[in-house]
Amino acid sequence: MTATVMAPAATQAHRDPNVLRWLGAYACSMLGDNVYYLALSWAAVQAGTPSQAGAVMAVSAVPRALLMLGGGVIADRLGPRRVVIGSDAARCAAVLAVAALLALTRPGLWPLALLALVFGTVDAVFMPAVGALPARITSPDQLARVQGMRGLAIRFASVVGAPLGGLVVAVGGAATAFGVAGLLIAAFLPLLVAVRVRPLPADDTSDETSDDTSGAEDGEDGAGAAGSRRATAWGDLAAGLRYLRGHRVLGPLMLVIALGDFGFVGPLNVGLTLLADHRGWGASGMGWVLAGFGTGAGAASLLLAVRGRLPYAALVAAGAILAGSVAIGALAYVPTLAGAVGVALAVGLLAGLSGAMCGALLQTQADPAYHGRVTAVSGLVSLGLAPLSMPFAAAAIGAWGLRPVFVVSAAVCGLGGVVTLCFRDLRRAELPA
Repeated sequence: MTATVMAPAATQAHRDPNVLRWLGAYACSMLGDNVYYLALSWAAVQAGTPSQAGAVMAVSAVPRALLMLGGGVIADRLGPRRVVIGSDAARCAAVLAVAALLALTRPGLWPLALLALVFGTVDAVFMPAVGALPARITSPDQLARVQGMRGLAIRFASVVGAPLGGLVVAVGGAATAFGVAGLLIAAFLPLLVAVRVRPLPADDTSDETSDDTSGAEDGEDGAGAAGSRRATAWGDLAAGLRYLRGHRVLGPLMLVIALGDFGFVGPLNVGLTLLADHRGWGASGMGWVLAGFGTGAGAASLLLAVRGRLPYAALVAAGAILAGSVAIGALAYVPTLAGAVGVALAVGLLAGLSGAMCGALLQTQADPAYHGRVTAVSGLVSLGLAPLSMPFAAAAIGAWGLRPVFVVSAAVCGLGGVVTLCFRDLRRAELPA
């Protein structure tokens, strides 16, 4: 497939038709994902025991974590747009096949487990490519705005997707819900095919490539990807890890992201559930707290989408991380539901702002030839390793109570802000004007 090469962006991202096509495609895909996960959990509960359903839901996490780094290599070797289109087509086909199977027979849990396995495997390739794509569709000075627009798309999908999935399951059952999810994922494809991408600059090659790699097989990949085909996949992976380790901004920035994820995931997931139960707020109260967090995160995304660029990006991220860590610790000490919703709103706003700043710095500081691998490492930390903190958080809460665990988690998050301030090159990092 030949991609169309685009000239440098002449308009702001929120007015650029090319970026808006990408945003529409991304929103459709995320909406389909939300409907898919709800349909999968419902079908698994109906077909087996609660423990079996839990196992089915966890199946996709294993290949995603194990194969994520390889997915980053594939995205950089073949080009993110091509990889996103191919992997999304595979996800769509798998979901629609299971929808047809459930509509015709009652096969039990095995097709659901197989679907989860396939989905997780393809996600390991899809997610790094999706993360690498924004830098190839707009100019560097618009990446912060694109991060905000992407955050709004995620919030839209989470708010609309779950109710839509529940409605479709209630009306037509799991088979219909899988069908709707597949169609939403399929709607991603024509929009993305119409998205134009930038070629890699001629000097954006990995350290395994030589100077005679000027010819690429198509305009999407450019010299960097063509040259990287001369190296092995393992060589490309090793080169990407060396690149991250030696980069004066990206190396410490990845540590900041890891600290934030490890400190944040436990309290927001396990800890919040136990806090709502301990305070007597119930499931509805927990829903209100989560709504507060989502509203704050959405406000941060909207701010970036409108403003586009904030000066002193790394310092803004450090300040938001430090203030947000205080808010996370305070959440365990708030006695009333209204107060907890207010604190969660602040947590969402600050975490959304720091996350968007870190994401934009990751995009703008990385050499385009390494975007897939850099995104893969970030995704592995956030989606593969950070969730492992949840059982430890639950065990710690059982042993020492809610407040000490929330305070420790807040301290871990706060270390990310300290790391940002301690590394001079990261502290001085700015987004392109």
